[in-house]
Amino acid sequence: MNSQTYFGRCYCGTVRFEASGPVRNLCICHCESCRRAAGAAFVAWGTVNADHFKILRGDTTVVRTAADVERTFCANCGSSLTYSHTLRAGELDFTLVSLDDPSALVPQMHIWVQDKLPWIKLSDGLPHFQTVPGQGST
Repeated sequence: MNSQTYFGRCYCGTVRFEASGPVRNLCICHCESCRRAAGAAFVAWGTVNADHFKILRGDTTVVRTAADVERTFCANCGSSLTYSHTLRAGELDFTLVSLDDPSALVPQMHIWVQDKLPWIKLSDGLPHFQTVPGQGST
């Protein structure tokens, strides 16, 4: 786990954020919820303690996308920035590609591959899980 500080932004640059402390659960999520929230085939995430993630500038919109899930978006351009789930209170996921250097943190697994689009081929050698680690792998 890396304990560096990372900086990132939304697409339009209005929102700037900082994520620090150990970044864990580096993953590529294929779940339908993430796909629809981001408008993408999958989303790369990293997890930090919620108190290690700070919005430095700009306005965000928090959307409750399920009873136990909140997502944060830039209020101006709509970029997907964070994800939090009540089952993981105290943790916050942030989108890796919104980092100033999106290559700085490399995903280590694929999750929710049961929802993966059929035209996505997993050939990068990373472990993949039908849902999340501990719930079954393929």
